[in-house]
Amino acid sequence: MTTVEQETGSGIRPFHVEISAEALDDLRRRLAATRWPRRELVDDRSQGVQLATIQEVARYWMGDYDMRRVEARLNALAQFTTEIDGVDVHFLHVRSPHEAALPLVMTHGWPGSVIELLDAVGPLTDPTAHGGTAEDAFHLVLPSIPGYGWSGAPTQLGWDPGRVGRAWDTLMHRLGYDRYVAQGGDLGAYVVDAMGRQAPEGLLGIHANLLVAMPADGSARRSETEEEKTALAAIAERTATGFGYFVEQATRPQTIGYPQVDSPVALASWLLDHDTDSYHKISRAFLDGEPSGNLTREHVLDNITLYWLTATGTSAARAYWETGQAQARAGGHAPPPVTVPAAFTTFPGEAFAAPRSWLEQAYPTLTYYNRVDRGGHFAAWEEPELFATEVRAAFRSLR
Repeated sequence: MTTVEQETGSGIRPFHVEISAEALDDLRRRLAATRWPRRELVDDRSQGVQLATIQEVARYWMGDYDMRRVEARLNALAQFTTEIDGVDVHFLHVRSPHEAALPLVMTHGWPGSVIELLDAVGPLTDPTAHGGTAEDAFHLVLPSIPGYGWSGAPTQLGWDPGRVGRAWDTLMHRLGYDRYVAQGGDLGAYVVDAMGRQAPEGLLGIHANLLVAMPADGSARRSETEEEKTALAAIAERTATGFGYFVEQATRPQTIGYPQVDSPVALASWLLDHDTDSYHKISRAFLDGEPSGNLTREHVLDNITLYWLTATGTSAARAYWETGQAQARAGGHAPPPVTVPAAFTTFPGEAFAAPRSWLEQAYPTLTYYNRVDRGGHFAAWEEPELFATEVRAAFRSLR
């Protein structure tokens, strides 16, 4: 480490996950001591996570799940930490065996983590082993957003998506990548959208699988085609019946954080209650043993267990508050335009299927758009091979 690195904390330090037996014993004890409410009074999820589902999650978690899976899966890959803007950032850095690979930084969302991206690592870094060609390879960087996973939780205000995007640019240059691309879904889509507007030197293009930038002219509210009408109806339905988590985290993250760091069942139920499509898929995986793609019981519990062991329920929720505060500060003023090439993939199970017309207005630099036939909100997690195929196609023209 150089003197400058020592003085600025900019050194890159190897990281290894170590989970104590005491932490796992405490988790089992808390699961066993859960006080259960009475069953919901409806036969669907309209009152929230159903009792039968969450009880089976808890039973499987306590009895059948290998609680050291998270430790083993992460420690199988190269992990590091580095201080950026006063916060320790944890990241995975997996270089491709193909030296000419394109550097790619991918950002997870909520209620996900780097766990949701792990099974896309192989297809993206070593495409020749997964039906692709060496020309499609990526050197992959998977950071945890500050407040998530083993990244440090911010102790100052202001860690909105734009600040995260600037941190990722610092990280990529610190790793020696002077040209790179960026991808994100959910909260990660906010980050890559911000990066596309910042257009830092070396960022070649962005890809997202959730539209977070509606057309500035308000045309999304004047739907004309059937595709646009369907998307608008889906947004209205979600806002009316499934947006409670968003409002709570955007306005009262501290309040919802207390149960998440004290009760594993409260944490699990909060993380499961995100969107109808993924909830039903996860519920079927636990109740019927029928996972959708890669959304297996083990993989879902890997993610929940990471949140529990890192006690990040509160700090992760706070990212929504920061995003809302940044939007409030903008005061309704349009952000600067995206000036780098933008690409987008619509997965059918997403909260709404973004029409191409909306994408073209939100991103005049759109160079790639595709609608695929399977996958949902957790695209990389549920369908890692298909997701990797889309990322390859999205950035192929930028190599």
